[in-house]
Amino acid sequence: MGVRLMVVDDHRLLAEALASALKLRGHRVLAAAAPAAGAAELVITRAPEVCLLGTAAPAEPGIFDPVVRIKRERPSVAVLVLGPVPSPRGIAAAFAAGASGYVRHDERIEGVERAIMKARAGEAAVAPQLLQGAFSELLNPAVQPDDEGQRLLQMLTPREVEVLVRVADGEDTRLIAAGMGIAPSTARTHVQRVLMKLGVGSRLEAAALAARTGLLDRAGAVTRVPPGARGGSDAGEGSR
Repeated sequence: MGVRLMVVDDHRLLAEALASALKLRGHRVLAAAAPAAGAAELVITRAPEVCLLGTAAPAEPGIFDPVVRIKRERPSVAVLVLGPVPSPRGIAAAFAAGASGYVRHDERIEGVERAIMKARAGEAAVAPQLLQGAFSELLNPAVQPDDEGQRLLQMLTPREVEVLVRVADGEDTRLIAAGMGIAPSTARTHVQRVLMKLGVGSRLEAAALAARTGLLDRAGAVTRVPPGARGGSDAGEGSR
C-alpha cells in the first residue's frame, strides 16, 4: 500500500524528480514544494503520513525549526530529513527536533523508500553507514578551535584590548601610561577593568588567560601605538 507523502526541498528539480520516482513506485505524493522555508505551513495544512524535508546545511542553527513546528502541530506526521552527508551534530539536531530519520541526497530510490516505510512504522530511519560515521567521529572527535578567545575579546573595548596586549608584554602601569599617552591613574583604571571583565585577580593571570585562549592572536588587528605617542580619545590625560 502506498504512502501519502510530501517532498519539500529548496532545489525544485530534485524535489520534482524524487516525487516522480516515488509516484512510479505507487506512492501518493501530495506536493513537491520549494522553498523549504514554507514547509511547515504546507505540511501542517496537508497532513501527509511522511514528509521528506530537504536541507543543504544540516548543522546550521535553526535549520530544523520547521521540523519542531510540524511535530508540535502535527505529531502524527513522520519527518525524514533529506540532505548531504551530515556531521554527528547534524544528525543529533535533526532527531532532537523530532525527525524520524535522515536520508542522504544521493541515496538510491530503494533506500529512500525503505526509510519512508520505517518512518511510517514509527522506526528510526538512518542508513547504517551514516551511524557508523557518526559514532566514529563521536568516539574520535576532531579538535575544535577554542572560541573562548573570541568571546573574551568581544567583552573588551579596543582601548582595553590594547591595555591587555601591553600587560601581556610585561609593561607596568608607567609604561602603559607612557605608551598610550594617558595618565598613570587612567592606565590603572583600564587595567582594573580588564581584570574584572576577564574574571582574573592579577595581571599575570590576565596574560596567561589571553595566551591560553588565543585572545592575543585575535587582538592582532589592534593598532599598537609606539611608546611616547599620544592616545586617541585619551589624549591630554597624561597632563592631569
